[in-house]
Amino acid sequence: MPTETFEFRVEARQLLQLMIHSIYSNKDVFLRELVSNASDALDKLRLAALRDDTLDADVSDLHIDIEADGEARTLTVRDNGIGMSYDEVAELIGTIANSGTAKFLEQLRQADEAADAEGLIGQFGVGFYSSFMVADEVTLVTRRAGETQGTRWSSRGEGTYTLETAEEAPQGTTITLHLKPADPENQLHDYTSPWKLREIVKRYSDFITWPIRMVPQAPAGDDEGDAATAREPETLNSMKALWARSRDEVKDEEYHELYKHISHDWQDPLETIRLQAEGTFEYQSLLFIPSHAPHDLFTQGYKRGVQLYVKRVFIMDDCEALLPPYLRFVKGVVDAQDLSLNVSREILQQDRHIQMMHRRLAKKVLSSLKQMMTASPDRYDTFWREFGPVLKEGLVTDSENREALLAVSSFATTHDAAEPTTLKQYVERMKDGQDAVYYLTGESREGIENSPHMEAFRDRGIEVLLLTDPVDEVWTDAVAEFDGKPLRSVAKGEIALDGDGEDKPAEDREKRNEEYAELLTWMKEQLGEDIKEVRLSSRLTVSPACLVSDTNDLTPALENLYRAMGQDVPRAQRILELNPDHTLVKGLNRALRDRADRTALAEDAELLHGLAVLAEGGRPKEPARFTQLLAERLERALQG
Repeated sequence: MPTETFEFRVEARQLLQLMIHSIYSNKDVFLRELVSNASDALDKLRLAALRDDTLDADVSDLHIDIEADGEARTLTVRDNGIGMSYDEVAELIGTIANSGTAKFLEQLRQADEAADAEGLIGQFGVGFYSSFMVADEVTLVTRRAGETQGTRWSSRGEGTYTLETAEEAPQGTTITLHLKPADPENQLHDYTSPWKLREIVKRYSDFITWPIRMVPQAPAGDDEGDAATAREPETLNSMKALWARSRDEVKDEEYHELYKHISHDWQDPLETIRLQAEGTFEYQSLLFIPSHAPHDLFTQGYKRGVQLYVKRVFIMDDCEALLPPYLRFVKGVVDAQDLSLNVSREILQQDRHIQMMHRRLAKKVLSSLKQMMTASPDRYDTFWREFGPVLKEGLVTDSENREALLAVSSFATTHDAAEPTTLKQYVERMKDGQDAVYYLTGESREGIENSPHMEAFRDRGIEVLLLTDPVDEVWTDAVAEFDGKPLRSVAKGEIALDGDGEDKPAEDREKRNEEYAELLTWMKEQLGEDIKEVRLSSRLTVSPACLVSDTNDLTPALENLYRAMGQDVPRAQRILELNPDHTLVKGLNRALRDRADRTALAEDAELLHGLAVLAEGGRPKEPARFTQLLAERLERALQG
């Protein structure tokens, strides 16, 4: 058959500009595309040979060859796979050329939305045309397995391409690129350079099933005769897709080596998690939990996500769509058999497969942590020390997995100064009659333990969770209960510690409320808008006063946190609680009844409020005035 010349049905320049500037952001990926197509061709030949015993095809050494010629400025990618017939070349490589610009652009737009966009990826022409990013001319020679006649296709991408038969074509496909001059400023590298080719293959195609071989270039001054034939080809890819091999075939050292390669960490991972999903949608994953938190884990620019592969072809480094933000410390690989990518294989579409993997991977990590908690407490303690604060973010953002997150969380507690506790253990230790899980947030354990809010709980031996991470202020506001027991802050609302037999009879409480009624009303008038209410306290045993938030109000720390995030929240009024058994409160109540001039007492009320603010780590409204009043009172006492 004579050589035939065809015109593109699209304007080639417009098409190639689209391919070069709009679809691919990195010119190196042309080689990924060609190797991926070659790998698919080898897969198809292996499958065809299994189905058809009569197929006349050599499957003894399936592989991919890369050959670079620095003098001729050519790069050849060759496979001995299924190959293509004359009609298939015209159809497959003409997919873009014959589609028309308008139709092709419409396909791209639909690919951004439709779940079947992977159909564009499967068409040979799309990845093949990325070659024109780096080549002035591309020649393809191919012969379909089982046929005797081959086909040659050639184009300079300038409006036409040629098709002809090729009598001596080997089985498979050979693509030769006549490379453009290197232009580092435009990221157009020298693609005849062996080290550059090795780098690209290692990055994108290291785990391809088939060997990718390249004959090393001869040293300068060597003869090209016998020396060239004597040089053995080297295999550029490892072909070690550890996630595709059974657990008993892989040593821990191999897993650790892969983790260090992915994460750039010098320590071994704390845990290795394998997941293989089969059925209508197949994927494999190999995830790692590091043994220590990176220094930038909580910074805005922290790169999270795992490496994404499709059929062992590397797609992206930090795929955020596969794991929730609170698992951003997890490293690893996810390899899917099929995904809805866009034409460049660079951007994921938000389809049900992505969402399915997202949910499944999160559940798998949490179940592994729960198993670690039971089977290896020491390793779990290391994990929680390093990543507990970030994992607790999920209690706010992931309601679907909230119960699982609570099950793998542990907290400091008054029960033990050294050992943290789980909520399940806390509930098992609850006193008879105790109806809530009590907690208190603060900046440090010491500060919380010395808080006035803790006095009654400490005296009665009631366990309190001591929460010191900033995120604790947020998740405790979002999580209402655990195992049917409400979570209650000891610094919010009214506390009624019933059930231990030490509460005063109801008539005594009523009598005391009557005794202090005038003081409570008067102090509310004196303090005005600074407080919402003044009442007697059931949580104080040593301190004269404390400030508490109403049950549904934000705590001051949470208010400050929201403001730091740029949210404008109104400042909630606090409640001042007085200890009726404290000498200072008793004396103030007596003085209020006995003195006609209450000017000095107003300053005492202001001081008492300031002491309550300081006791919880706050700052008086007017620090200078507070210190002046306090100095005057100390001076009078010394003169006394």
